[in-house]
Amino acid sequence: MPSSPSPAPPLRLGIAGLGTVGIGVVKIVQRHGPLLARRAGRPIEIAAVCASSRHKNRSADISAYGWEDDPVALARRDDVDLVIELIGGENGPAKATVEAALAAGKDVVTANKALLARHGQALAEAAEGAGRSLRFEAAVAGGIPVIKALGEGLAGNAMRRVMGVMNGTCNYILTRMESAGLPYETVFEEARQLGYLEADPELDVGGIDAAHKLALLAALAFGCRVDFDAIELQGIGAVSIQDIRLARDMGFAIKLLGVAQMTGRGLEQRMTPCLVPETHPLAQLDGGTNMVVIEGDALGQLVLRGAGAGEGPTASAVMGDVVDIARGLRLPVFGQPAASLVPAPPAAVSAAAPWYLRMVLLDKPGALAKIATVLGEAGISIDRMRQYGHDDAHAPVLIVTHKASSDDIRVALDGFAETGVLVGEPVAMRIEEV
Repeated sequence: MPSSPSPAPPLRLGIAGLGTVGIGVVKIVQRHGPLLARRAGRPIEIAAVCASSRHKNRSADISAYGWEDDPVALARRDDVDLVIELIGGENGPAKATVEAALAAGKDVVTANKALLARHGQALAEAAEGAGRSLRFEAAVAGGIPVIKALGEGLAGNAMRRVMGVMNGTCNYILTRMESAGLPYETVFEEARQLGYLEADPELDVGGIDAAHKLALLAALAFGCRVDFDAIELQGIGAVSIQDIRLARDMGFAIKLLGVAQMTGRGLEQRMTPCLVPETHPLAQLDGGTNMVVIEGDALGQLVLRGAGAGEGPTASAVMGDVVDIARGLRLPVFGQPAASLVPAPPAAVSAAAPWYLRMVLLDKPGALAKIATVLGEAGISIDRMRQYGHDDAHAPVLIVTHKASSDDIRVALDGFAETGVLVGEPVAMRIEEV
């Protein structure tokens, strides 16, 4: 009788970083070992772990695993086949750990969007040159499988646009401001007290975290090298409760929206507060949830919605990558060989769109006429305009323009500053056609 095939050897994991996500991965492996083995076709085991403190009280038992104080040493262990990097940060130990793992012939799974946004091309070339996998589903939109969708399920599409709400903290702040009628500063402090903000809050509210994610999606969607510095970036700090109310009154919601689209002018990449129609799913997104919208020539529009962070959703994404590697699935890091990725020409001028402009003028004759003249000289026509909350000294004004480029808007804003009729800084937000 023919002998039965030998059972496949286990895939042995080394986990670098035992924060929220790292412990979430440990729990999944401990809880679903037999299920993972059936789905992967081989056992998946944890061989060793690494963190800044060995004796910290954690919500999972790690006593059965090998321990390393140094994540680079973990990456080089002979009993580790795959390194899961959950340290964070674009340089330092995270970068050194991933580089060491690839050099030692190990596969890598990471949730580190900052690392890949800055060093994705070099790391992809290193991984593919070594014949290893570098997977990063957990780096973008938490538990939403958007990386797999772009790299695999939608590979037959020429992509037109990728956009979405990719930072749950910003979405929480904006929706909380609206639902509770609270100013930005109050909700920012509330989010800090709840532990929603990064140690450096600017990573969240400044749009940097979300822009890291957008850079990765753009590379996958358009076959270009990751270029974080090409992203037009603006955070939510200037959005007021007044803006949120006025936008809603016009039938819009304000979201920190990431958009990447290839046009005849080049690749547009922007992460900025935008107005979106209240009837679109993006506008209806509440709290910390993320949403990514993908548009392909064959597909049309696909909307992916789910938890953008947290122990379970992000650990789930990590383990999805681990199981793929255990099955023997090896794909280029960014959907096509890294050597074939080319620098995408950044768009010199963004696609034209309507704009929301809010400003406070001195209440004196001719003030509004000066603003209208500046807009006309910049080639911008007015769709609608209203005054509200008028008092004896100040005249708040809201203007919605017809389609204009961001360059034209910048020219107009510079011209406003020279009129002598502005009180404070004007607010300008694009009205995105979704």
